[in-house]
Amino acid sequence: MKRTLALLALCALLIPAAQAQDSATLKKVRDSKSLALGYRTDAAPFAFKDESGAPTGYSVDLCKRIAAGIERALKLDKLDVKWVPVTAGNRIQQVTSGAVDLECGTTTVTLGRQEQVDFSNLIFVDGGAVLLRGTDGTSRRLSDLAGKSIGVMAGTTTETALRAALKDRLIDAKVVIVKDEPEGLAALEASKIDGLAGDRISLAGLVVRANSATKFAMTGDDFSFEPYGLMMRRDPGFRLAVNRALSQVYRSDAIGEIYGRWFGALGKPGPLLTAMFYLNAFGE
Repeated sequence: MKRTLALLALCALLIPAAQAQDSATLKKVRDSKSLALGYRTDAAPFAFKDESGAPTGYSVDLCKRIAAGIERALKLDKLDVKWVPVTAGNRIQQVTSGAVDLECGTTTVTLGRQEQVDFSNLIFVDGGAVLLRGTDGTSRRLSDLAGKSIGVMAGTTTETALRAALKDRLIDAKVVIVKDEPEGLAALEASKIDGLAGDRISLAGLVVRANSATKFAMTGDDFSFEPYGLMMRRDPGFRLAVNRALSQVYRSDAIGEIYGRWFGALGKPGPLLTAMFYLNAFGE
């Protein structure tokens, strides 16, 4: 009986270790002592290149915290973080192929995407809007773009939501595909399109980076709900490690510092975002 109890106790001690080893991604990270993080180069203020060419932004800061958490969890002396540029068009393929372990950008969590990949707990919530020329103080709505053209990036949830909103609201507007947001902004400035659709915060960051805040306004109504997550392959052990690090950030003052660094000029987080932080601050 004593021997049986001792074996049961030993098994209980070994179960957590065995579960951790079940993660193919964490094993890959432990063996290589490196973590591949994908990031968008054109999705300010969430993920972009700074003046020196280094990855930076809100999502990038969160991923840096996650990398540090994984380094501690695996008890590595040093974890080599490799930053891999991705685009809106290839980000899912980069994750599923194994080129990227975790994608740090502005990827909206959808059920359709979860057929191919997995996501962390939410890192941000936003809504789709349209950037317009002119700041005369007039309140604009999506319906004001009837008979006009709206630029949007192909293959994004924004494109799908925009087309659906135009159809549902019987707004006869032309959808024009642009390569990325900077190209869309240039087309808007040159009057090649009448509006540029995107996530509200991303559009605000685009305008700030271009020093063009006085030239543009945004529609007041959102045409979509965009919950962002960090994208990864299906791997429960790795997802748990990512979410554990995120929860630690949300439970501490770190999330306030990170938010303030990138969105402080826009004011405090709104009720929806504050609730998101609170609801994802899981304890151990």
